[in-house]
Amino acid sequence: MPARRSIAGTLALLGAGVAAVSVVLALLLVRVFDSLLLAGLVAIGVGLLLSMWVMRRASRPVRSLFRALAGTALSYRDGDFSFGLRWPHHDELGDLVAAHNELGGVLREQRLGLAQRELLLDTMVQNTPVAMLLVADGGHVVYANLAARRLLNEGRKIEGLALATLVQAAPPALSEALDRTGDGLFSVGDGDEEEVYHLARRGFRLNGRPHELLLLRQLTTELRRQEVQTWKKVIRVISHELNNSLAPVASLAHSGAELTRRGQTQKLESIFAMIEERARHLEGFIRGYARFAKLPSPRLEATPWTVLVDRLRSQITFAVDGALPPEAVRVDVPQMEQALLNLLKNAHESGSAPEDVQLRVRRGSGLLRIEVLDRGTGMGEAVLANALVPFYSTKRSGTGLGLALAREIAEAHGGRIGLANREGGGLQVSLVLPVSDD
Repeated sequence: MPARRSIAGTLALLGAGVAAVSVVLALLLVRVFDSLLLAGLVAIGVGLLLSMWVMRRASRPVRSLFRALAGTALSYRDGDFSFGLRWPHHDELGDLVAAHNELGGVLREQRLGLAQRELLLDTMVQNTPVAMLLVADGGHVVYANLAARRLLNEGRKIEGLALATLVQAAPPALSEALDRTGDGLFSVGDGDEEEVYHLARRGFRLNGRPHELLLLRQLTTELRRQEVQTWKKVIRVISHELNNSLAPVASLAHSGAELTRRGQTQKLESIFAMIEERARHLEGFIRGYARFAKLPSPRLEATPWTVLVDRLRSQITFAVDGALPPEAVRVDVPQMEQALLNLLKNAHESGSAPEDVQLRVRRGSGLLRIEVLDRGTGMGEAVLANALVPFYSTKRSGTGLGLALAREIAEAHGGRIGLANREGGGLQVSLVLPVSDD
């Protein structure tokens, strides 16, 4: 390794050399001009010119190095870390070049690692079954994975397109779910082709600007698996309830027969009363399940909204948000009354204050939206995904039929039901029915 030298030492040697040359030149010029002053002035002038030439020549490699440093810094700014520098001298500038090259190496390694992680993350995001959409504040799609492209644009690229334009060609249920605020559950299609989705929305700031991330998760397979588990559960519930009622009835009937045989009839009345009580309990239990399983086709009749609301208010308290539509609604009144009554009861049991339980009715182009609102605890993602499954309940004594029956009634009327958590807490249950604009 060559001996280390400093820039200051090199400059000192050059200055000493120029000074020595100037002194020697002055001694020689004294003999020529025969004047010490004139010889000194000439020697000084020549020394200044010589020092300027020496400094310019000596600084030429340094200036080239500085230009190279500026160029590599600009390349680093543009994300190109492939450049390196070479300095032949072992001095302070050599240390600077070595540190610069080491920085470039570190940045190259970091860039390579970051590129590998980005590739892995993009591969995972693109191939996930969850449709992911990143929407800017103006409503344009910034990023979308393959599932989102298939859902909204038949697999074609949708980055840069307006979300409002994309949802115009989407199924009405999807368009309606995207128009709502907050998370929600909705279904697309009918019958065996029905697909159930869960929509989650998350807002955040990216590069100082507000963005929203939309996640659309298909729950059809999970719900069908849950339905199988639910049917197993309901069979266990019915079996348990039948055993709890039939075993005492059989025991009481045997006791009654034994007392009759002995002629002790004074206790028969209480035995018969207990048998009747158990039979009526079992009858009510079976009737509740039969009502769900044997829902008849709706008999539509035009009914003013004031009549339907008065029927509901005779059974439960709630407030009406806004004005009711002046047009009569064509529904099966007993069925719709039962569906709304179930939803209003759930709202009261959600932990909401009674005055916050509201009924809102809105009529749009070809659609009637009936909403039941509360300010309770809302629903978690798992409960929201399973709330409409028959016999699914988080209540200890619940049958899991309230929302399921409301869904069956809505679909029997050609409509659908949707659930969404409200901003500020609470739940919004929407019954959407088709209506004629005539």
